[in-house]
Amino acid sequence: MDGRIPNENSYTIKDLPVSERPREKIYSHGVQALSNAELLAVIIRTGSREDTAIDLARRILNLDNRGIAFLSDVSLEELTELKGIGISKACQVLAAIEIGKRLNRVGPHDKVRVTNPAILADILMDEMRYLTKEHFKIAILDTKNQILSIENISVGTLNASIVHPRDVFKVAIKRNANSIILIHNHPSGDTTPSSEDINITNRLIDAGSLLGIRVLDHIIIGDNTFRSLKEENLI
Repeated sequence: MDGRIPNENSYTIKDLPVSERPREKIYSHGVQALSNAELLAVIIRTGSREDTAIDLARRILNLDNRGIAFLSDVSLEELTELKGIGISKACQVLAAIEIGKRLNRVGPHDKVRVTNPAILADILMDEMRYLTKEHFKIAILDTKNQILSIENISVGTLNASIVHPRDVFKVAIKRNANSIILIHNHPSGDTTPSSEDINITNRLIDAGSLLGIRVLDHIIIGDNTFRSLKEENLI
């Protein structure tokens, strides 16, 4: 005996049937067979004295009614407010989320040719549709309108992104852009452009003309929908 009093109510993932354990399910059926909570439990790795890793994962997913979409912009502070989630577990979760974001930014869309706004909207929809603040990005294109990279420019408030032409074209020049496409999201899900959206677009078009970098379009991402200012003849 080590002098500790066992907790009769506690249990771990090892107490589950083998067929229900996340890692064993990956071995048997592939990672695609796991639920969102099970995937998160694998990242968390261990539970607490009161909860299994799966229990903790479910509690994280229940922090917000968006479910797994909440993880797209969850903070360290929000995670560590949960009992059983310390700095180490929170950092593991955030690192996994960031890997996913980076894969999305530099993944198979590299060298994709943008022939219409739906192509770019489809690439960014899953990343941007659930964001709770306005994020402003630019797609860097070469002479064939192929995507060289997609760059983050700024993060604004609930209903406004803060963009300065200097920040946009500093990145565009550094990446040897021939042209760029502007992209930002509306957290409300409504893609109706504001007067400020149109004004900043025209300012950036004018600045790009001086620098020899064309601004081809401005795409607004909503909740599983998008709007092209170019297609709507707003620019």
